[in-house]
Amino acid sequence: MTPAKGPGLRLQIVLSLAGVLLLSYVPLFFAIASVTSATLLASRERAAHSIGRAVASHVAHATETGQLADLDAVLTADVGSGGARAIAVFDLSGQRVVEAGELAELARLEAPPRPYRESARPAHGARGRALDVVLPAKAAAVVVRVATDEESVNAAPLVKVVALYMLVFAIALLAFAYFVLTRVLVRPIEELSGAAERVARGARVLEVPRRGAREVIELGRAVDAMASKLLDDEQALRAKVEELTRMTTTLTEARAQLARSEQLASVGRLSAGLAHEIGNPLTAVLAMLDLVADPELPVEERQDFIARMKRETERIHGILRDLLDFARPEASAAASERGASARLEDVLADLEALALPQRPFRDAALVVRVEEGTPRVGMSASRLLQVLLNLVMNAADAVASAEGPREIRVLARSAGERVEVRVEDTGPGVPTSLASRVFEPFVTTKDVGQGTGLGLAVCRGLVESAGGTITLDPAYEGGARFVVTLPAESE
Repeated sequence: MTPAKGPGLRLQIVLSLAGVLLLSYVPLFFAIASVTSATLLASRERAAHSIGRAVASHVAHATETGQLADLDAVLTADVGSGGARAIAVFDLSGQRVVEAGELAELARLEAPPRPYRESARPAHGARGRALDVVLPAKAAAVVVRVATDEESVNAAPLVKVVALYMLVFAIALLAFAYFVLTRVLVRPIEELSGAAERVARGARVLEVPRRGAREVIELGRAVDAMASKLLDDEQALRAKVEELTRMTTTLTEARAQLARSEQLASVGRLSAGLAHEIGNPLTAVLAMLDLVADPELPVEERQDFIARMKRETERIHGILRDLLDFARPEASAAASERGASARLEDVLADLEALALPQRPFRDAALVVRVEEGTPRVGMSASRLLQVLLNLVMNAADAVASAEGPREIRVLARSAGERVEVRVEDTGPGVPTSLASRVFEPFVTTKDVGQGTGLGLAVCRGLVESAGGTITLDPAYEGGARFVVTLPAESE
């Protein structure tokens, strides 16, 4: 059995799980990274508020005590803590009273709008995004600038830790799922597939898996039941085949016995007909021999008896000759017809010349017609003439006892790749009881002594040896019609 191409069940499961994890973890990772950055930024803003409040408290105290010069040290100490890059104190007129921090940031630091209120506003610092936190301090305002760019927030280490955790968890989950699914699903299916292949190779028992998921176990039971039914059906089919084989053998033997019986019956009919046809003239010859042996028999009568004996002997000779023609091997007859051909116009002209002088045609008309364009036939002219002459003479004998017009018609025409010759008469026709046996030897409608019944049998042998057919048309009414079909001569 050729293995199927494509990824296995394990790989498909792992790839499916990996796709699910990818679809779920990637958005989660970006969400966590965004939340982390926002959390760190909020923490930095809270730190800036704390620094601003502390500075505002110092400014209020210094204003009350008149010690504003001491604020430089306080502001310088607070710069850098919590991410503060610059701190400035503005009076009510918007003038800077005290400042500390990076010069580039101080240059971009602007006075807040009046009246002073606690607020946080985004700003554009010297090194990127920033946030200005404003806190009022009696007659002044404290502005603390905190950097909010990604470099300053520095959430990358935490995001990397989260990413590493998610990656490790995903790999562990894939490994666990691979192990569990292999044990629960894949391995039982593989065992079931292997068992089915063994049954396909001829095993008589299907060993289904007894462990795994409930659905897999039920599938194994279903396959087991199906395999058992198939094996039972196979056994029943084998029994039927064996029975049919025995019946075929019996029928073959019976057919052989029937063939032998038919052969014996044919031999019996042939022997009976031959004995009848030869027995009558032979009995007459023997009787006339006794008469001729009488010395007192006049010479004229003796010569008459001798002439009769000669006729009866010639009759016996003719019967035997027809019988030999009928029994001639078909292969030798076909060999004699190989390459022979005849022109129907010439054969039918000879037929008229031979038939019309005969006594039966004194009271019967012979009509011969050949359609224009009828090709030559693949049969020798002498044998075709013998066949047609036999059919025409039989037709003449049939119409001799008919009432009304006595006519014999010979019609030839082309029928595709073959040539058809019809011999019709207006006689009484062939009796229904003899229609199926008219071409058998010694079957005749003539009286005893007038025909041997071998003529049509000999005609059939001659026509079939040339590759043609001769049949009696059962649908023809008003007489008898014999149809001779012969192959047309090839170009």
